[in-house]
Amino acid sequence: MDDEDEPEGESGPALVPLAGIFYAAIFGAALLWGAIEGRAPVFAPGAREVDWWGDAGIGVAAGLLLVGLSDLITRLTSWGERTARILGEMIGRLRVGDALWLALVSSIAEEVLFRGAIQPHLGLVGTSLLFGVAHLAPRRDLFPWTLMAIGAGFVMGGLFEWTGNVLAPIATHFTVNAINLYQLSKRFGSGPRR
Repeated sequence: MDDEDEPEGESGPALVPLAGIFYAAIFGAALLWGAIEGRAPVFAPGAREVDWWGDAGIGVAAGLLLVGLSDLITRLTSWGERTARILGEMIGRLRVGDALWLALVSSIAEEVLFRGAIQPHLGLVGTSLLFGVAHLAPRRDLFPWTLMAIGAGFVMGGLFEWTGNVLAPIATHFTVNAINLYQLSKRFGSGPRR
């Protein structure tokens, strides 16, 4: 039986379309916020230029460093392993395309909202903490994930301030989510791959 014929797993299949709707709403809210303010929520105040290759490259490099750190924590600590296992079980089994789709919609929507719309008002520290709160899970044993999200928020927020736009943070976020979602699904997701 090939992947196309397998029955759907529990979490992964339901997650994909719901995530699209959820992140479309977040993206819409960020655009509305920008329209009310009369500015595009993709630039830092006063910035208007994008170095497409340079900003994307810096973002991917930062994302790979965060993935490496996450992998190291998972392999060397019991709390990292436990957190990864729980997240993988929650995600379920995903195909590569599903992981890429989830990474794309989450990175664009969250970075336009947090870095583009919110950070000019709350600053780097406030926005990074809020980003962590947005990744607060209702399970005590997932608190390390929240702390890692705060750290990643500082990295992505710093990239936003440095480059003046959301391209580098989006590239970082996409890289982290694309690799980690698929790896967590592959290692810990239950059910057949979707």
